[in-house]
Amino acid sequence: MAYMSQEGYDKMVAELQRLEGVERPKASAAIAEARDKGDLSENSEYDAAKEAQARLEDKINQMKLAIQDAKIVDTSRLSTDSVQILTKVEMTNLATKSKMSYTIVSENEANLREGKISIKTPIAQGLLGKKVGDEVEIKIPRGTISLRIDNITLA
Repeated sequence: MAYMSQEGYDKMVAELQRLEGVERPKASAAIAEARDKGDLSENSEYDAAKEAQARLEDKINQMKLAIQDAKIVDTSRLSTDSVQILTKVEMTNLATKSKMSYTIVSENEANLREGKISIKTPIAQGLLGKKVGDEVEIKIPRGTISLRIDNITLA
């Protein structure tokens, strides 16, 4: 089961509809076009089109499973007493004094450019359950970072 926001769920459903309604017909057309070019045993364009279609179908199936397993979180029932999924955490890196802010989201909603990190990342795991003022040391691939939680709000 994947917990996610209504916004994340709606985006995923829209993307699935786009893949099925736009990308799938494009992939079929590419295969048909390559097939029309003759001998399939030596047709690299046909092989590439078939491979692209297989990747697309795999992505569609994964999205269908994610949507089927999705559990939409009622944000009105969330608290900002501690860090949890769909909370935005403002913190300070104690070594560099730099400020950072992340929203903890499901794996499917993660997007670093938007400041959304997966609940499965080491940073999110290290922050879960912590409160404003807490200082935490979190092991990340580059070593250990020390963070102070400055604020927790709803995303």
